[in-house]
Order: sequence, then structure tokens, then C-alpha cells
Amino acid sequence: MELTKDSYSIGEVAKLFNLSVPTLRYYDQEGLIPGLKKDSTGKRIFNLQNIDAVQMIECLKEVKMPLKDIKRFMKWNMEGDSTLDKRLTLFNNLDKQVSEQIKQLSIILKVINYKQRYYQQAIEDGTEKYVSQNKTLLNEIMKS
Repeated sequence: MELTKDSYSIGEVAKLFNLSVPTLRYYDQEGLIPGLKKDSTGKRIFNLQNIDAVQMIECLKEVKMPLKDIKRFMKWNMEGDSTLDKRLTLFNNLDKQVSEQIKQLSIILKVINYKQRYYQQAIEDGTEKYVSQNKTLLNEIMKS
């Protein structure tokens, strides 16, 4: 996403991330968006750093990090250099977790690809009869 302005309304940010406005309000109330300002009428005004924070929240949510842990990470960011080691440890652990997920997804993808080839051949033959004679066990596919 290309951001061309210095500030954005809550509605614009909601659209950018496909989030609801109440979700962004909740993030703000929970202290997850450091430095978020309000205008004279009380409307939230998001700058590029706030948008970066929302992007980080959404990234961490994608790896199933609980909101309480995201909140702790955001707090560490605000605390500055004294928490650098904690933040590095967090991302080292996330790297291991995501790498394992990728490994598992890679295995699942092999099965999906096998089934695509299997059914494509069955369609070309007009029957499963021939392709099923050469069927590979899923366990073998997952090991390869």
C-alpha cells in the first residue's frame, strides 16, 4: 500500500487494513497505537507511525499472537533501548514458529498438488479407474 499523505482518518485506516472502525478504536483504547493524536473535535488522526503500528499489530495477529502479547510488545517499543533484547527474543521465537508453519504448509501443498494432478488425469481419462491403480499413499507424499 502506498501512503501519500501525512495523516489519515480512522475510516481511511480501517479501509487500508480491512478493519472495522470499532476495532481501531479498541486498539487505541488498549494502548496498542502509540502516539495516536485526536483533533479538536476528538477524531483520531493517524500519522505514518500510527499506521505502521497498525500494520505491525495485524502482522502479529496473523501469526496468532494473543492481543495481550502484542500489547506487551508495543509497550516495549515505547520503553526504548532497554527492551531491545526482549524484542529480539520475541522475533527470534516468531521466526521459529513461522518457519515451522511454513514447513507444515509446504507438506500440505504437496498433498494438494498431488490431488490436482490425480484428478486432472482422472478427468483426462474420463474415469478414476486408471489413475487410482497408480495411486500414491498420502503418507509417502508427505515424506517426500
